[in-house]
Amino acid sequence: MGVTLDLSRTAASAAPVLPNLSGLTRKALADALVAAEVVRPDKARMRASQLWRWIHHYGVTDFAAMTDVAKETRAALAEKFTLARPEVVERQVSKDGTRKWLIRMAPGIEVETVYIPDVGRSGALCVSSQVGCTLNCTFCHTGTQALVRNLTAAEIVAQVQVARDDLGEWPSPKEDRRLSNIVFMGMGEPLYNLDNVADAIDIIADNEGIAISRRRITVSTSGVVPELKALGERTQAMLAISLHATNDELREKLVPLNKKYPIEELMAGIRGYPGLGNAKRVTFEYVMLKGVNDSPAEAKALVRLLKGIPSKINLIPFNPWPGSAYECSDWGTIEAFAAVLNRAGYASPIRTPRGRDILAACGQLKSESEKLRASARRRAAAAE
Repeated sequence: MGVTLDLSRTAASAAPVLPNLSGLTRKALADALVAAEVVRPDKARMRASQLWRWIHHYGVTDFAAMTDVAKETRAALAEKFTLARPEVVERQVSKDGTRKWLIRMAPGIEVETVYIPDVGRSGALCVSSQVGCTLNCTFCHTGTQALVRNLTAAEIVAQVQVARDDLGEWPSPKEDRRLSNIVFMGMGEPLYNLDNVADAIDIIADNEGIAISRRRITVSTSGVVPELKALGERTQAMLAISLHATNDELREKLVPLNKKYPIEELMAGIRGYPGLGNAKRVTFEYVMLKGVNDSPAEAKALVRLLKGIPSKINLIPFNPWPGSAYECSDWGTIEAFAAVLNRAGYASPIRTPRGRDILAACGQLKSESEKLRASARRRAAAAE
């Protein structure tokens, strides 16, 4: 990705930024109302629940729309707080229906979020947890961008809100929702931002709001072993492991984090994941790289490695990006690899590449949009 974000704008003086209530947990919301002297402490929990439903069930962005809240209270809320969405800098729609948004959370702080139709019950949203990444996985375009900072819980939730705005998902639907699953598979390593990820999941999963079941929320990690147990205990989310190799020598080349947490340690941590069982299987992600990790011998090694772990394996055809040293495995090679896994009893779907034409596929997020927009600005400047 190799883009340097311009952070100089953050120093610009502007009007005071009002706290945004739409990304706070229930407790934090109640505390904020009391601290701002909008409600009395004995009324805070009730009022927070009232606002919660307006914000997360109806998706309102204007306190004036909260018709069962007294006018003077609405006015006080509008004076002290905001419900504004972040700016959508760019929106793209793929020929296959995939949608991608480039969202500006703050000056110089931008992330990409992708909606993929026909995944899970109806459609999945791939959200980011960091701006940039520290892991430097060699096959991943996202990993070529340096980490800028963690996203807050509010900024993670905002990605869901932006998607639901665009999809027309308010108020929170019951049976006909188009967005049924959340996957933390965008920019960044979620377990290096666990506090904010856990708070965001609490907000997203709340039954009186967005109400996406924790069983339909998946957190993907490259293997930050010490945080695996905490992830399971705090979120009850489904676990996905970005694996891509069956031995330390190769995985250290593909996923440098393996030098810190080698495969044997990673597998031990996975076996201890809270709630693991046939009803809560681990998803192992395995990107198919031509001539690198796609041989029948590697498939058999993968079967041995996962023995005894309730799991399924997502085979991901490599999504090319400018400057990558890798190629995607041939389709026949991928099918032969999957056949070995299937014969061993593992579900091993081959992930259909989605959104490649808008660089929204796995491992392609963020800076290409930045480059394209920068190119457009240069052309416009040259034409003046």
